[in-house]
Amino acid sequence: MTNLLFVCSRNQWRSPTAEAIWHRRPGFNARSAGTSPNARKPIGPADIRWADVIFVMERKHLNRLQAEYARLLEHKRIHSLDIPDDFRYMDAELVDMLEDAVKPYLAT
Repeated sequence: MTNLLFVCSRNQWRSPTAEAIWHRRPGFNARSAGTSPNARKPIGPADIRWADVIFVMERKHLNRLQAEYARLLEHKRIHSLDIPDDFRYMDAELVDMLEDAVKPYLAT
């Protein structure tokens, strides 16, 4: 099983949508978290240690993770998906964008 961690700011729309999509896929475990202290589920060291691959929605999320967790991220695969905060949870366009953006990084 590959552990996928999806990160956005408040863990309301984008990262929970990605978690829901990939949680159902065979061979994957998925979690989501947010970089904001006000996130529904704020990211912590245990999330980073758990993850095999980390996907951030925007470059600013990667910058925040690197500023706070540089040592924990040293040997992690991290990818920025460049998905703007313009969608609601499970929005059809968001689902399509996430699937298209994530798949190339998980191809074997």
